Amino acid sequence: MNLRIVLFLALSIFLTFVAGCSSPSNGEEKGGSTEKEEKTIHIGYQKFGTLNILKADKSLDEALEKEGFTVKWTEFPAGPQLLEALNVGSIDFGHTGEAPPIFAQAADAPLIYFANEPPNPKGEAIIVPEDSSIKTIKDLKGKKIGLNKGSNVHYLLVKALEKEGIKYEEIETAFLPPADARAAYEKGEIDAWVIWDPFLADTELSTKSRIIADATGLAANREFFLASRTFAEKNQKVLDIIYEELEKTEEWVSKNPKEAAEYLSPQIGMDVETLERTLTRRTFGLEKITKEVIEDQQGIANQFYELELIPKQIKVEEATTNEK
Repeated sequence: MNLRIVLFLALSIFLTFVAGCSSPSNGEEKGGSTEKEEKTIHIGYQKFGTLNILKADKSLDEALEKEGFTVKWTEFPAGPQLLEALNVGSIDFGHTGEAPPIFAQAADAPLIYFANEPPNPKGEAIIVPEDSSIKTIKDLKGKKIGLNKGSNVHYLLVKALEKEGIKYEEIETAFLPPADARAAYEKGEIDAWVIWDPFLADTELSTKSRIIADATGLAANREFFLASRTFAEKNQKVLDIIYEELEKTEEWVSKNPKEAAEYLSPQIGMDVETLERTLTRRTFGLEKITKEVIEDQQGIANQFYELELIPKQIKVEEATTNEK
């Protein structure tokens, strides 16, 4: 009897061992999870842009679903925060202005420049309250200026000061995201605000403000679409689909700005008049990254390094892909 019990226990242990060997190990489970994650693209977007329309009408979701991909969307207050997420692997694709990729690359973010929109210098500006004593850029010397650190407007401020011979150290910067900067601006806690559309258009229409300078002749103000290097290297077909959908949407918006404003208004919680003003002065189109664009970005990077705004010199070309 005791022998039977011993044999039974031995058999049970053996079968348990075999079952354990045939089940996925922890590593295999992770592998399965990774494989599932690889079929999801995480896209970061901001308050306004072509990606907002793609998210709302689900055209991109539907196009990528045919390739077996699910799209997960995450909103960010500005480009720097979006690229921080890309740096840590939280998103695979997103859009920002010119300056954020410079700061991100200097922080060793594994990003790839994918495409860009044409220059849009009217889409960002330095504004002051209507009754402010500040009339020109020269009057900014010694003043407190609000802006989102590392965003496109950071470069606009640098170039505007440089043009008038004002040293960057001769102004006081208050680094604030758009919502906080708007509050500080209205309370008089900052003397001027450097901001982009649609926040710029909204402030123009809802407060008594004056534009003392936009980016015309100072900065190109391009919008970039960027991907994580790992995702780009493994999913070129997915990026091709994104490019195609972005291109179609850009063309539609350029021909239908009022309709696009009406469509976007409930999606992003901004009024139609603000969005129509933004779209009317915006440039449209989608372009592959060119040598000229890389050189322009390198110029921004060089100037930021000279001003010690980034910790090291970078080569923008290293964050570009050979796919043209």
